[in-house]
Amino acid sequence: MEKRIFHGNLSPADLANALSAAFNRSNLFTQSAGSGKKMTVQISSRPLARSGGHTALTITIQKVTEGVLVQLGKQAWMGIAASLGQTAFAAMRNPFSLLHRFDDIAQDIENLQLDDDVWDVITKAAHAAGASHELSEKLQRLTCEHCKTANPVGEASCIACGAPLGDSQPRTCLNCGYVVTGEESVCPNCDERL
Repeated sequence: MEKRIFHGNLSPADLANALSAAFNRSNLFTQSAGSGKKMTVQISSRPLARSGGHTALTITIQKVTEGVLVQLGKQAWMGIAASLGQTAFAAMRNPFSLLHRFDDIAQDIENLQLDDDVWDVITKAAHAAGASHELSEKLQRLTCEHCKTANPVGEASCIACGAPLGDSQPRTCLNCGYVVTGEESVCPNCDERL
């Protein structure tokens, strides 16, 4: 399950609406469930689609502190594999049968890249709302452990008492947006090097 966090003024409904607008077309349709702090969107092939194999992908969108967490489930691709296998078998028997299966092949290839297309739509919707993987304005404050004064991120020492702030400086993973401290060298969310 791939996860990404977008910080900013963004709600699960914003992303669910963007996904519905982008994928409720041709051979695909979307269904949404939930409201408020957690929503689930499923993108799948239409039951009586004229071309391509069957696929489905579930996206969970959850409100977190100052943003949203987006999780993509595993894509169901057995229907696509079966459709491509049928095309290959027909081509072995009669190469001219490929002429009648161009729509199936094109739809199968489009369905194979569904998860990348979903991330593109989510990223564009998040950026349009002013959200990103960077820390939001409210999270860009660091509380001094000694005097409990809020300090801007990046300060070497507390503006009130002068105590060093050092390794407690937060930052985000450039890959998924997870908030990490200065002590971590690998993101605990996506395992990418920081």
